[in-house]
Amino acid sequence: MKKFFAAFVFLVFTLPGDAQNEGNAFFGDAVIHDVYLTFHQSSYWDSLTTGYTNDVYIKCDVVIDTDTMPDCGIKFKGNSSYNNPSNKKSWKIDFNEYVSGQKHDGLKKINLNNCFKDPSFLREKMMLDFLYYRGIYGPRCTYTRVYVNGVYWGLYTAVEEIDKTFLDLRFNDKKGNLFKGDPSGDLKWLGSSPTAYYTKYELKTNETQNDWTDLVTFINKLNNTAIGALPDTLANYLDMDNFYYTWASHVLFSNLDSYLGSGHNYYIYHDSTINQFRYISWDVNEAFGNFNQGMTVAQIEAMNIFYVPNPPGNRPLHERLLQNNAAKQRLADALCDLVNYDFSIWTLDAKIDSLANAIRADVYADSLKFYSNQNFEDNLNNTVTVVGNPGGNDMPGIKSFLTNRRNSVASQLGAYGCTVGISDIQNEMLDLYPNPAHDQIRVDGLNENNCVYEIFDLSGRMILTGNLNNSPVISLHAIASEGMYILQMYTPSGKIYRNKFMKQ
Repeated sequence: MKKFFAAFVFLVFTLPGDAQNEGNAFFGDAVIHDVYLTFHQSSYWDSLTTGYTNDVYIKCDVVIDTDTMPDCGIKFKGNSSYNNPSNKKSWKIDFNEYVSGQKHDGLKKINLNNCFKDPSFLREKMMLDFLYYRGIYGPRCTYTRVYVNGVYWGLYTAVEEIDKTFLDLRFNDKKGNLFKGDPSGDLKWLGSSPTAYYTKYELKTNETQNDWTDLVTFINKLNNTAIGALPDTLANYLDMDNFYYTWASHVLFSNLDSYLGSGHNYYIYHDSTINQFRYISWDVNEAFGNFNQGMTVAQIEAMNIFYVPNPPGNRPLHERLLQNNAAKQRLADALCDLVNYDFSIWTLDAKIDSLANAIRADVYADSLKFYSNQNFEDNLNNTVTVVGNPGGNDMPGIKSFLTNRRNSVASQLGAYGCTVGISDIQNEMLDLYPNPAHDQIRVDGLNENNCVYEIFDLSGRMILTGNLNNSPVISLHAIASEGMYILQMYTPSGKIYRNKFMKQ
């Protein structure tokens, strides 16, 4: 089995901004937050509708849990998630739009997304957590109960804003240009004039300076460098190590409402500390194959790992790199790493069940949601069919998609030197005792020495790692919180063992 421990450890343990605190409580606490929106305008809904058209905020008092923030700015957001008959719209909140310096947990803005086209309510949360805990650039996500003028409006995901607070937290830099690849950021070469790109991308920082030369230079190098020199050349302009993992993640989740498919929903930030762009994922609510580009569920679960949409030439960042064998192998290596150690039902099933149990009561109480309670329950495991559903009637099940997608990717990776341990993870079990455990836990059933172990919490975050040599005992003193954890063990012969245990 081909392993990439070094790359995986790098991604997990070099999350930028660990010493800073912005949003750590809001996004890190294992709770569903209560968000109360109070409008004092007599016709606030009309004002919100007008504000959506004109892209302007209106005033709203906001309370998050016990934090009261008067006169925040709020507006509707979204495209397809907005253009539906339900009053359950998505919102963007700017805490300091009208009150200078007002923040919540160090955050200036948050996005409240309405879980449109997702009976499971899990797609956005699952993929963003997957990215974040592996150091792949993207926003954080949590759940909120939203109330409008005292009325329960439903369960929402709250998603971190990609702004200067985000940039400073992740990269310790906020001086560079931040571009959003919308409305159609396909990265095709349109010539050397910056004005040719104004209608395809949005400059989100340094708007007054309005200097697009860094973006134009990057697009020029991408499109006009010889294929043989392309990966090395691009590495001077883009953080390629992280980008390959980003690309692989979107392939694994068949997230086609992205550069991979529709050609937008991303940011690139020119980090002045390294003089390179950072690629940042955005708007992943259609993950798990829910944006199907005309494919059936079976086709999207079996999608080629080197997928590019028709017609040819529309996604140069992917298409041109795939013409270089070394770059193609690097994508395969990233896929191999993620699918062996992270992307599988055996890795994520505990998280799926834990999240579903946590949100179930609030989903059931959500009278404005887009699907039934039974659709919610069914979609956790299986494809749900809803006739007339926007974008296609069939929505892949969370667990069934993970299993089928992983098996397909595993079979495709064989040609690139990667063996995926499907049966090893599924069938090999260990005896752990005592279970529940307190200070230590004993592993019984191993027939090999020098095994590597990793312990994860139910969010998928690695809590502890080490080597199990002559002693079968693992100390749990470094794990501060009680709860359920997952032990994953790698043996020198290539077997992977997984077990759950409770720490008390």
